[in-house]
Amino acid sequence: MALSFVQHADDIKSLRLMLKRLGSSAKIIAKIETNAAVENLESIIQETDAVMVARGDLAIEASPESVPIIQRQIIGLGMRYAKPTIVATQMLGSMAEEPEPTRAEVSDVATAALVGADATMLSDETAAGKYPIEAVKTMKKVLRYAEQNAPLRVTFPKYEDKTRQSAISTALLSLADSVNAKAVVAETKSGATALNIAARRPLKALIAVTPDARVSQQLAIVYGVKSYIRPDDPHAASKLTNWLHKNKVLKVGDIVVSASGKYPGVVGTTDTIKVRMIE
Repeated sequence: MALSFVQHADDIKSLRLMLKRLGSSAKIIAKIETNAAVENLESIIQETDAVMVARGDLAIEASPESVPIIQRQIIGLGMRYAKPTIVATQMLGSMAEEPEPTRAEVSDVATAALVGADATMLSDETAAGKYPIEAVKTMKKVLRYAEQNAPLRVTFPKYEDKTRQSAISTALLSLADSVNAKAVVAETKSGATALNIAARRPLKALIAVTPDARVSQQLAIVYGVKSYIRPDDPHAASKLTNWLHKNKVLKVGDIVVSASGKYPGVVGTTDTIKVRMIE
């Protein structure tokens, strides 16, 4: 659920309480489009589940020249606190009327990927534009090329996070690099393990396996995550990699590093890292 014109972290807390009373487990996306939100950016991002750079109203509320800087601040804080970031508004605006984007629009979409955004969003282009399919194809092509040919690795100032989940995510990726793993697999009930790994912007393929269809859908906007729905099982990661091998996604000799927990399906119990070679 996207919340417009957020000003303070308390706005997120109020909506979360309303959702809880309604029995909803929907995640909250904070739309950053006011000066007050910019002033309270870090506390808002800490409280929300995801954040959107709503550049249309933000340019009016703040100033057009400030938007690129604010966009980078939001993306950086999103990576710092493992919260997905979405860049939106006029990314391919001319394609509402024209079949081809402008060069500036292509650069805008590519830049969002290069500085670490989790997702980009089309609005008028697909909601009311003349070329909705072409707009989606164009955005997909630009993003894929940017990610595959990125000239640098995006990093932002880190903070001290002493949680077990953070330590496991860091160790998993370090191990995956050391053994030249083809992919990393995260068994996750809530999606938190996948979020923490994705926040480190891994160069390896990131696969999430979850028993919850809603969590799988929510992970769709998260950087680099490909999720699969499988029943709770102590061997969920192994069974998924067997399936990926059978379907020729992985091949004999590929190495996979996985994170799992002793109690499948229980939130917050990830405590094990395994290395497996496909045979």
